[in-house]
Amino acid sequence: MDSALLNREQQEFIDEHLDSNLTALLLKESKHSTFDIKALIEQIEAKKRAQKKLPTWFAAKNIYYPNKLNIEQTSSEATALYKSNLVSGDSLIDLTGGFGIDCYYFSKRFKQVTHCEINPRLSQIVKHNFAVLNRENIRCLPQDGLAVLEQNDSSYSTIYVDPSRRNDSKGKVFMLSDCLPNIPKHLDLLFKRSKTILIKTSPLLDISIGISELQHVKTIYSVALNNEVKELLWLLEKGYNDDIEIRTVNINKGKQDTFNFELEEEASHEADYSVPLNYLYEPNAAILKSGAFNSLATRLKLKKLHKHSHLYTSEALIDFPGRSFKIDTTSDYNVKHFKKTFKLTKANVTTRNFPDTVSSIRKKLKLSDGGDIYLFFTTDPNNKKIIVSCKKIA
Repeated sequence: MDSALLNREQQEFIDEHLDSNLTALLLKESKHSTFDIKALIEQIEAKKRAQKKLPTWFAAKNIYYPNKLNIEQTSSEATALYKSNLVSGDSLIDLTGGFGIDCYYFSKRFKQVTHCEINPRLSQIVKHNFAVLNRENIRCLPQDGLAVLEQNDSSYSTIYVDPSRRNDSKGKVFMLSDCLPNIPKHLDLLFKRSKTILIKTSPLLDISIGISELQHVKTIYSVALNNEVKELLWLLEKGYNDDIEIRTVNINKGKQDTFNFELEEEASHEADYSVPLNYLYEPNAAILKSGAFNSLATRLKLKKLHKHSHLYTSEALIDFPGRSFKIDTTSDYNVKHFKKTFKLTKANVTTRNFPDTVSSIRKKLKLSDGGDIYLFFTTDPNNKKIIVSCKKIA
């Protein structure tokens, strides 16, 4: 950590050049500046990436940033705030602390938080930033989190871990046993130190595989931000062996769309099917990741268009956790008929359980993107390929 980057003149330089062309800036300033321009540009790049993702850090003075990759990999403030409300108590240890966004929010729910980070430089940066942000109840250890658990007998209200999805020998991986640290291998150690374990994993992890790798899973959270699934959270409770609840949330502009169900409920329910009626519904990304296809239909008294389409319909409008549309027309998929009947040059195109891609459909139908019309290319209960034309309900 280069403390010179925190002096007033260099901090002003960073703020003044947040919107600059960094390539041009490097060429210009490297010739005559007394500053370490490469280090400053690294700060500018990282701070710029933090502007929307980490507004608290961005707004604070004298925050020191790691490289932009660390910023890309860290939790957003929105998801960190959400997960911090899932657990509370006297003490929490974060085994893979990273840039410390999660610890910052956990520190508002726990009396004492321990941030473990194996990279000593990053640990030093995080310790500095916590001091800037007045988080006095966070202890930073430049150590491997598992080693900390092994080397002392301390117990914690909660253990939190975000395993790295990159493995030195296998590259990018998606099974928990291939991540670092290997959580399934060390579960016994974790449960010796805490009754509650919260694990953050990639949204690409298959839920059924995760369940098979872990023990005592109580709740799984599918967390989306602006309709993009950002993480799966696994809450493990020592001794818990009952049905697993899955909670979905889509965080959008401060609002949370939620839908919760139990795995047993989903397995025991069967949806009813129908051709498109008056309204069409598309679940948000968190629900689609969770697999709540039958329980969503039965709970909200909706019909599915097809077993594999994951689109829903109803006669009357309901409050729905996703996008809702008023259907104008439904027709069979036929290129000549479409051009003759619809006479559209612009539309929003979505495919669900359909053989053609969005790009190929646009090319065939000569459609540009945008406008007020939404076209869903999908399959109905009779296995017919259809087009549902509708308008979005605000």
